[in-house]
Amino acid sequence: MTYDLEDIISYLSQFALDKRVELMREKILNRTRYLSICVEDAFQPQNTSAILRSAEAFGVQDIHIIETTYKYNVNPDIALGSDKWVNMKKYPSTDRAIESLKTQGYRIVATIPQQNATDLEHFDFTKGKSAIFFGTELTGLSKYAINHADEYLYIPMYGFVESLNISVAAAITMYTLTTRLRNSTLNWQLAKNEQNIILLDWLKKSIRSSDMILQRFFEKHKNV
Repeated sequence: MTYDLEDIISYLSQFALDKRVELMREKILNRTRYLSICVEDAFQPQNTSAILRSAEAFGVQDIHIIETTYKYNVNPDIALGSDKWVNMKKYPSTDRAIESLKTQGYRIVATIPQQNATDLEHFDFTKGKSAIFFGTELTGLSKYAINHADEYLYIPMYGFVESLNISVAAAITMYTLTTRLRNSTLNWQLAKNEQNIILLDWLKKSIRSSDMILQRFFEKHKNV
């Protein structure tokens, strides 16, 4: 038997504070999958955890993590619970990540300082959904990621340094691009069904014994 997500959400919401549910419904309206972030083989977990935190703050719902060499575990002291609110998907290799993202309709955008790269302010959102790739701390993106990118992006800098910490670069990129998205006429918000799926997940993570509560719901309605 199939159940309407709205009915399940409504039932589970009874077991959370009204203000908490209201806040979740407010935040879900500012979530986007028009822009996603992909971190390729970062070896310092605190950097990736900081990126998760920035993604949550700026409403970027999906973070894609490539673990070719280095495995990632959330640093709770830096992420501060942000991993509870965003979706994180891991891949064993860059080619698998790119293949998956392209199947979902994403443009692959490599962050790299080069002449044919576009700066943040002139990045063209009208071309479609974008997955922004950030490389490992020491050497940047792999040749595979660069060679298979559809477009290149850079952050203008005016000092002597030629690069930024990966988490700082990701935060600047997300802030700039999400601000531009929200000021555009593009349909950048999540579809209603996507909102409901994520909202249900948030509620389940926020309510103690949510699985037992939902079991009662399904038992109550199985013969209805």
